[in-house]
Order: sequence, then C-alpha cells, then structure tokens
Amino acid sequence: QVQLVESGGGLVQAGGSLRLSCAASGRTFSSYTIGWFRQAPGKEREFVAYISGSGSSTRYLDSVKGRFTISRDNGKNTVYLQMNELKPEDTAVYYCAACQKLSVVAGFYGYWGQGTQVTVSS
Repeated sequence: QVQLVESGGGLVQAGGSLRLSCAASGRTFSSYTIGWFRQAPGKEREFVAYISGSGSSTRYLDSVKGRFTISRDNGKNTVYLQMNELKPEDTAVYYCAACQKLSVVAGFYGYWGQGTQVTVSS
C-alpha cells in the first residue's frame, strides 16, 4: 500500500516556476515508479513525467521537456516536479501516482494522490 499526497500548486504568471512535491507513505517507496499526470478542464488526464524507483530513469511529455524536471529523494519518500517557464497551457490539476513498472499509461498506476491545482496566468 502506498499513500500519496501532493503539495506545491498555486497561481503563477506565465514564465514563472513552481515545485510540486509528492510525499508517500510506505516502506517500499523506492520500489515504485512515480509518475506525474495532469488534467485540465474538459480534457483527459495526460502523462507529464515519470521517474523510476532508483531515480535512474526518467521520461517526459514532449511539451514539457527542457522546462520540467522530475526528481526523487527516497530517504524522504518524496518525489518532486520542478516546473519552470510555465505557460497558460500548463494549467491543470496535477496528480502523482505510483506504479510497479515504467509506464506512461495512467491505467497501470494503482495508487493516486488527491491532486494539486496549478494555474498559470497570461
């Protein structure tokens, strides 16, 4: 069992930065891939980034490459999403999720946080 809690969302102007955190409970945190997904109003949930349990493998949505960085601190059971050069189209509810394989498919993630709102004004 893994419980996930996101934090760090908020309102920011275009070009600004935010850092999201995903804090997890459970002694086997380092065995899980952690993914970030987002869902904008009226749109389907989309993959943003993932990081493997060891942190050695990452993958990003093309539109966030070079702007977002995912990292993890297994000693603190926390994954971070550093978001720079934010754009209005990044506005969405951001969710972190845990999976026991490397995947960009939301359906493979069995554990989800409650989400945190990110709003980017133009």
